Amino acid sequence: MAEERRPRAGKSSSNAARRTPSVRGAEGAARAASRSLEGLIGHPTEGVSAVRRADDGWCVVVDVLELARIPDTTSLLASYEVQLDQDGELMEYRRVRRYRRGSADE
Repeated sequence: MAEERRPRAGKSSSNAARRTPSVRGAEGAARAASRSLEGLIGHPTEGVSAVRRADDGWCVVVDVLELARIPDTTSLLASYEVQLDQDGELMEYRRVRRYRRGSADE
């Protein structure tokens, strides 16, 4: 017979029910956003160009290699804005920019 587990004294049931640890800092948010986005869109991430704290989580801009070309400076990259909740779960994403690797911002 299975044993019933009871919450420990001093801990709220909402904290005990939470399974996903919250993201700790900008670095954790950047890693979580990169992993989640790469898994969803299937393109390798190149890096993170921005991280900022939002009211209900994090906003991270992730740079992605969308189309590899030869020479490498003509490859197409894109920047995606990724919204994470406080636990690091992806809430939404959108592509905000597409560019050639060799091009400079104007």
